Amino acid sequence: CDRINKDMEHRHRKTPVNLYFIGLALTIIALFVSENNLVLRNLLFTLATIVAGYHVIILEGVGETIENTKRKRRFTPNSHILMGLAAIGASVIGNFWEGTLLILIFSGAQFLEHYAEGRSKREITKLLQLTPTTARLVMPNSNIQIVEVKDLKVGDHLQVLNGDQVPIDGVILSGITSIDESSISGESIPREKYIGDQVFGSTINGSGTFTMEVTKESKDTLFSKIIQLVDQNQNNQTKAASIIQKLEPKYVNFVLISIPLIVIGAVIFFNYTWMHSIYRGLVLLVATSPCAIAAATISVTLSTTSNLARHGVLSKGSTYLSHLADIKAIAFDKTGTLTQGKPEVTDYYFSDAINKDYIIDIIVALEKESNHPLADAILQKFEPKNILNINTTNHIGKGLEGNYNNKNYRIGKPSAFEKTSDEYINLNHKWSSNGNTVVYVAEDENVIGVIALMDTPREEAKATISYFQKLGIHTTLITGDSEITGQSVARDLGIDEAITNVMPHDKSNIISSQKKKYGITAMVGDGVNDAPALVNADVGIAMGDGTDVAVEVSDLALIHNDISKLVHAHKTSTKMKRVIWQNIFISMGVVAFLVIATFTNLTDITTSVIFHEGSTLVVILNGLRLLR
Repeated sequence: CDRINKDMEHRHRKTPVNLYFIGLALTIIALFVSENNLVLRNLLFTLATIVAGYHVIILEGVGETIENTKRKRRFTPNSHILMGLAAIGASVIGNFWEGTLLILIFSGAQFLEHYAEGRSKREITKLLQLTPTTARLVMPNSNIQIVEVKDLKVGDHLQVLNGDQVPIDGVILSGITSIDESSISGESIPREKYIGDQVFGSTINGSGTFTMEVTKESKDTLFSKIIQLVDQNQNNQTKAASIIQKLEPKYVNFVLISIPLIVIGAVIFFNYTWMHSIYRGLVLLVATSPCAIAAATISVTLSTTSNLARHGVLSKGSTYLSHLADIKAIAFDKTGTLTQGKPEVTDYYFSDAINKDYIIDIIVALEKESNHPLADAILQKFEPKNILNINTTNHIGKGLEGNYNNKNYRIGKPSAFEKTSDEYINLNHKWSSNGNTVVYVAEDENVIGVIALMDTPREEAKATISYFQKLGIHTTLITGDSEITGQSVARDLGIDEAITNVMPHDKSNIISSQKKKYGITAMVGDGVNDAPALVNADVGIAMGDGTDVAVEVSDLALIHNDISKLVHAHKTSTKMKRVIWQNIFISMGVVAFLVIATFTNLTDITTSVIFHEGSTLVVILNGLRLLR
């Protein structure tokens, strides 16, 4: 059934083009008919006009005018009506050839325009064709069964062979590989993947074979989100596009009223003959048609969205991209947005009186028994020389404790220790003031070492902040962390303002305040606590690996938590805005030129059509530049 429907849809799209070529053939035949057979010649021209213009003039022009008029309960004409009336008028005054030529050029240009717009849509939906349909399901008896991706459930185990597409989102259970994620992130260099790493459906597996566990159903995968966002985008337009669509019927009504008055005025005040005045009126009708203006934004916005999707930025609509180009302030959450979202060891110091390798062995033995996030960071930093087995107890408020070689060892926060020398107190103060979390290491309750940990800023965060500051855009850090930590991160990254100790509802109020103070404001976050602020901001931007709630309520999403993509998004949206206004000026300039040329008798219907449709194609092609 799907195949039959697709075939019918394909034939439906082909029908208008086929009719156009039939009309073109009738026109060529008419041109070869002798002028002695004027009736037959004009009849062929008339048939050619009707057939070639059936889709563009009758279906799109008359059909949409009737439909819009019924829906809005007032006369709401489509701009194609103007071309239809010009062709009818030319035929009425005996210029059948010019009327036919007008329709041939206009309809041909419309088909090219639809193709150009379709190309930008195809650039977006091309991603959807990459979605795999089958997967290798690992059965309980370890056999492999080929199943449909849509039938997979969370928790299923899959095998992915080298060179295959990853069928669905999940995490690696066994195996090491590298995966080409360019289809969703735009990153050309494959990413190495290990046990526990996330993988995404539709990406291409490299040379390694691995098994994975499904973490999302097919409807919830990253590619499914892309489908939803693209659908939303195609129904969402920029402010400029909305204004143009609202003004188009009013503009056409103005033209329909003005041109008869101009024709009559030319006869009364300038002594034109009725034939000459009507002809000039028809030329003016062609010249003032707003087709190019109506097309000024469509290809631009679709091309922009396609470009960003390929570079790892998903947009729910070009309206938000238009707002992004105009932002005056941007606020950032800290954890997981500007920082890695997990702590790292930044500094450490151990007493000279104790063997460093020995104490590291003790620390690793204690921490490997803990599930605290700081334990992971310490284990990532220190490599033991000897693997020790120590019975470890986690005392709330005191830290980790264990005995080895008849000595007691403990790792905990500074306030949990009574015996501390000035050396360690000074280091604690120094590192804490820089936003670090500090832990002491003690032997028989005597502090012998100190370790500083911090959720470190992302490498690309500083360059991103610098980019916005150079444009005069105010940057703010909004965080629930302490003032010391927040101010330290803001200072390291060069952020203008840091607002700390913030509760989730406070974040939304801060965004409201910034909107009043600076104007259009964006908010970047990744957690549930950021959701109120993301909704309140003029542009809410979620980190792609953030919580589902944050991604759902945001207007843009940055795949893979790559905040540098925000710079590309802002540059591209700024260019989108610039190209839209270029197109509007081109369109209006051509209309103004043709109107002046019409009043000075410097143009005819054919010339007006060529200029008019040429400008339409120019603005479409100008918009398609943003696909690059």
